[in-house]
Amino acid sequence: MKGDWVEIVVDVGGSATKTYEVAATRAGRRVEIGNRRGVVEVSEVTRTGTTIRTARFMSNRVLALVEHPVADEKGERSGDGSKDGRG
Repeated sequence: MKGDWVEIVVDVGGSATKTYEVAATRAGRRVEIGNRRGVVEVSEVTRTGTTIRTARFMSNRVLALVEHPVADEKGERSGDGSKDGRG
């Protein structure tokens, strides 16, 4: 959903870290996360499943992967699986 974004914190060596963000930039797009063969992939995807952009990171370098879902008009997060907002 437009406004959803994922924050990725990566170890770049020593005591340094770098933060990357991947966001759903248009209506109907979503952010998907995959972990395959030692690589974490974060992709912006359209309704039809077409990948717009992908960020790839070595999984042993990823320190944190934080999803930030957009809130709807009622203040509930999208995709929480509940209809009444109680979780």
